Amino acid sequence: MSSTISSSLKITPTSEIITLAGGCFWGVERLITKQFQGQGLVDIKCGYANGKLDVGEVTYQKVCSGSINFVEVVQVSYEPSEIQVEEILDIFFRIHDPTTVDSQGKDVGIQYRSAIFTHSNDQLKAALVAKEKAQNKWYPNHKIVTIIEPIKVYYDAEEYHQRYFAVHPEKKGCPNHYLRQTVKA
Repeated sequence: MSSTISSSLKITPTSEIITLAGGCFWGVERLITKQFQGQGLVDIKCGYANGKLDVGEVTYQKVCSGSINFVEVVQVSYEPSEIQVEEILDIFFRIHDPTTVDSQGKDVGIQYRSAIFTHSNDQLKAALVAKEKAQNKWYPNHKIVTIIEPIKVYYDAEEYHQRYFAVHPEKKGCPNHYLRQTVKA
């Protein structure tokens, strides 16, 4: 059954949710968790979002085929009294390359597109401002192609995709995801 929010995402009466796509969800999950654990992050889940409606079961294999137009995402539950969505968006634009179309490094396909799927009008406005700021600060010589739109549909990824790097500490992380410290040349 489809929804716009993960059925297994921990939330509180005051938490908010934003859904982010920046290439392979493992790398995005790892760095968002590393950056915000203990600082307002309630929970994070890997999943698939905003593809074709009415496609039946959404699986990793179907998403990777490109035929259902879904993107790999992380759904982030956070406490706005501890962390602002602007802080999350600033980090989001720095941990992947938002200037590449349907790819991150050697990962190529529509499922790797850069996108922000908002859950409120305030988030939509914040995402547009964050994109402009990132464009000017981190990518002045490259056009950001990140899609910004309301969340339409979300499915949790399979259990083996959740907390991948925490479950597999021998894996050092994803080379396509790191916290940018300098302007993209």
